[in-house]
Amino acid sequence: MWRWRPEMFTAETLLALSLFAFVASITPGPNNIMLLASGVNFGMRRSLPHMFGVNIGFAVMILLIGLGFGAVFQRFPWLHVALKLVGVAYMLWLASKIARSTGVGETERRARPMTFVQAAAFQWVNPKAWAMAVSAIAAYTLPGHLVASALVIAGVFGVVNLPSIACWALFGLGMRRYLSRPATIRRFNLAMAALLVASLVPAVAELAALL
Repeated sequence: MWRWRPEMFTAETLLALSLFAFVASITPGPNNIMLLASGVNFGMRRSLPHMFGVNIGFAVMILLIGLGFGAVFQRFPWLHVALKLVGVAYMLWLASKIARSTGVGETERRARPMTFVQAAAFQWVNPKAWAMAVSAIAAYTLPGHLVASALVIAGVFGVVNLPSIACWALFGLGMRRYLSRPATIRRFNLAMAALLVASLVPAVAELAALL
């Protein structure tokens, strides 16, 4: 049983954690690339479930890792390798879906944006999400305060992450007017697919070393 004490997290520590969360959340990665593409192809309203799925799913992921779930992968490393393989395959499939999108109007009629559950589950196969979560837990967990640390880190990321990733979806929304021509949005979607594949390079390199 733990009890909160103000001295657990000082203002300086919370500020540092918030800055870490902001930089980690606002920089390019699979989530932000897909939200940018979703904003262009589906608009902001239809992208909201995707956005909230990323936000809440990642906060839950941090909480579970902070509470010791990550130790399961340390004990059974093959599970982590298997998860990485699934993640790479899934992201390549997502990249192919983005690349095949041909236009705003056609995309809205035939395709569907990522759902809340899909976006939340995606965090567990997202290499950047794993790197962010493990780094945050390692850097900001206070000795002797495992539960409190996990709750605070997950809470700070939950607050900071949402407006950060929303910027990418809003940027995509703002680009819709300039991408109304099928040929233009086709090139945009191909570029987003290429960026998503490029974001897999560190994960693939790590897998190659493990295998």
